Amino acid sequence: MEREKYVIIGGDAAGMSAAGQIRKLQPKAEIVAYERSPHTSYSACGMPYYIAGLVEKENKLIVRTPEEFMSKQNIRALVLHEVLSVDIQDRTVNVLDLKTGEVFADTFDHLLFATGSEPIRPAVEGLDGEGVFQLSVLQDGILLHQFIEKRQPQRVVVVGGGYIGLEMAEAFCMRRMKVSLVDRSFQVMNTFDIDMAEHIAQAIRRVGTELYLGETVKAIERDSGRVKAVVTDQRAIPADLVILGLGVRPNSKLAKEAGLPLGAKDSILVDQAMATETEGIWAAGDCAQTWHMVTNRPFWIALGSVANKTGRVAGINMGGGEERFPGVIGTAVSKHCELEVARTGVSEKELEDLDFNYDTVTIKSKTQAGYYPDAGQIHVKMIAEKPGGRILGAQIVGNHGSAKRIDVVATAIAARMTVRELVDLDLGYAPPFSLPWDPIQIAARQLI
Repeated sequence: MEREKYVIIGGDAAGMSAAGQIRKLQPKAEIVAYERSPHTSYSACGMPYYIAGLVEKENKLIVRTPEEFMSKQNIRALVLHEVLSVDIQDRTVNVLDLKTGEVFADTFDHLLFATGSEPIRPAVEGLDGEGVFQLSVLQDGILLHQFIEKRQPQRVVVVGGGYIGLEMAEAFCMRRMKVSLVDRSFQVMNTFDIDMAEHIAQAIRRVGTELYLGETVKAIERDSGRVKAVVTDQRAIPADLVILGLGVRPNSKLAKEAGLPLGAKDSILVDQAMATETEGIWAAGDCAQTWHMVTNRPFWIALGSVANKTGRVAGINMGGGEERFPGVIGTAVSKHCELEVARTGVSEKELEDLDFNYDTVTIKSKTQAGYYPDAGQIHVKMIAEKPGGRILGAQIVGNHGSAKRIDVVATAIAARMTVRELVDLDLGYAPPFSLPWDPIQIAARQLI
């Protein structure tokens, strides 16, 4: 009997997590992963810290190389290979070898789309050329690092006030560069409610980052090919370097062209097994749809943690096992210098479009006992369903020690706990870590 052949499109978090699970269940199967960038299995989330200088070498961000996949797991991970098309009926993929220019066909019995997400790129004049960067794959971070070392830019404009925008702004602050951040929205961090976003904006301004909110980028002004300024609808902001952090969208074009149906925000439609409607075809990671556990609706989110988890589930099912992915809550954390931010569940503005009755409360407290040296501030916003008090969401903005408190709330939401049950939790207490009543319990107590 011929051995089964598994082809994976994408060699990062979801794809290689799946490959590992397939190998455990199918020790004799042929497994091939095609990755169009030069690297496999790397931490894209670590790139801001590499740019900041906290991570000395780019290889520290690589979890496993193609050579290691082959020697340790007998998995062929072919980098600089781009899948151009997929024929579902013939069970073939057409692949471009980016090193040689050769195009060849490969066959499969089982196929996984792990194509990830692609950065949103606005159509503005002057965008193409030296000095404008988007961070998608590790190679983008390497090229940016090389540019900084060579050109020594002093003024950077970050376009986009989401997670990547804040993290990159912090990286440049650590490099002692003059940082400006532009966003067409009137708040930073659009996944937060406006009252919590304002705390974030104030903290960003305190560390010296200039914020230009409610402004739309119209062009990148250049002088002899080099970036000179970012031109918005209100002003020209001097710049030697521009970072685009406008968010991402599912990289689902290949799947769509192959005839697969799409779901939330044009992500690839899958069930909880990460299977598409076509037998033997799967999708996982940033390109695939998932499910929101609070709203009970189809959902899409681009996070490395979710990519690893959905890749694992896909791999188990592809290999003949049985596993289901229950969905997500939308938990995310980030930081900007001394500021930590976190959210989980749904926000108040998201609830406006949903059929929920709810109460909300926002409290200000301390990250540690008030008498403990350098105790920081923390703001907690919590949302609960009424009647009943089921926790629907929370947002946290504060100093060091704030953000990871969101994990307790995320666990509570996943367990469908009420605010009363959260108040009764036996959380750890000692003055260096918390108050006798933890801030998240203080917020929950006010919703009873």
